Amino acid sequence: MDFEQRLERAIERGRHSKEERGRQAAARQLTEEELRHLHSSARLELAEHIDNCLRAVADRFPGFTFSTIAGEDGWGAKITRDDVQFGRGAAETVYSRLELLVRPFSTARIVELLAKGTIRNREVLNRTHFQRLGQLDVASFTEQLDLWVLEYAERFAGER
Repeated sequence: MDFEQRLERAIERGRHSKEERGRQAAARQLTEEELRHLHSSARLELAEHIDNCLRAVADRFPGFTFSTIAGEDGWGAKITRDDVQFGRGAAETVYSRLELLVRPFSTARIVELLAKGTIRNREVLNRTHFQRLGQLDVASFTEQLDLWVLEYAERFAGER
């Protein structure tokens, strides 16, 4: 076999290799419907975890009202509480809340988690966490949720 024939075979192998890599990449890329399904299943799992965490906080601190959230802003839950604070001869109403949401599916193709927390009329928590759907790790989201809820509970207990 002369050099020209070997060169042709090498070029042909390179072309086949490139085509195979393209086919593998196309197979790995998720379709829009698969991405929506993945987001939906992650949303359901995270919303359930949010419910459990916030109900536990509401049980530990009487006075919090629990409510679920389902709307165009996202899915999740919140706990709210109004207290009366006496000082300098006047009564003042102070507001506390913790809201956790999973944002709806978007063209960004991410799962996004939002946390907003207020204690006695002061914002103490405003966080966002997201991951691309193709690299989704729900366990890391639940860990992040746990950390945010624990941080809020610790701060609320310290402010009372």
